[in-house]
Amino acid sequence: MKNLRLAVSTFTALAFLCPYLSAQDKPKTDSKAPVSTLKLQVTIVEREGERKVTNLPYTFFLRAGDAQGGSPWTKLRTGSRVPVYVGKEGGTQYIDVGTNIDARGIAAEDGRFDITLNLERSWVDGETDVSTKKPGEAAAEPNSGHFKQPIIRQFKTELTLPMRDGQTTETTEAADPGSGRVLTLNVTMNVVK
Repeated sequence: MKNLRLAVSTFTALAFLCPYLSAQDKPKTDSKAPVSTLKLQVTIVEREGERKVTNLPYTFFLRAGDAQGGSPWTKLRTGSRVPVYVGKEGGTQYIDVGTNIDARGIAAEDGRFDITLNLERSWVDGETDVSTKKPGEAAAEPNSGHFKQPIIRQFKTELTLPMRDGQTTETTEAADPGSGRVLTLNVTMNVVK
C-alpha cells in the first residue's frame, strides 16, 4: 500500500512537471516582426508652366514590419461626390472625386524602408455641353436638349521607394494631356522615435 501511494504521488508530480520541463527543452521562436512607426508626407504639386497651381499635402502614420511578418496597409481617402446625369432611365449617379492613398512600409537592410505607395487623384476640371438629342432630331425649344456635365481628370501611380529616415524623394512627374498641367509627387519619410 505504501509503494502504491509513493507511485501515485510520483506519477502525479511528473504529470504536473512534464509540461514545464518539455517547454524548457524547446528553443524560443519569436514570430513577431519588429515594428516601426513611420510618418509619411505625400505632396502633389501641380504646375502650369512655371506657375504652381496647387500644392496638396497629405500626412499620415503607418506601421512598418519586416518582409516575413508583413505590414498592414494604411489608407487615406478624401474628396467629394459629384453628380453626373446618365440619362432618363439611369437618372443621376454620383462619382467619387478626390485623393485615395494606400501605403505600407517594409523594413529593409541598413535602416532603409521599402515604402509601397498606391495613389489615385481625380478632380473636376470644367464642364462640357452634352446633347440629349439624337442626330438629325430637331429641338422643340432653342435651349432644350443640352445640359452641362463635369470633366473629370485623373492621375494614378503605383510604386515602391527605398527610403531612409528624413529622406524626401521626387518620385513621379506626369503631364495631363487634356490641360497640359504637370503633376509632381513628392514623398518624405521619417521614423517616429
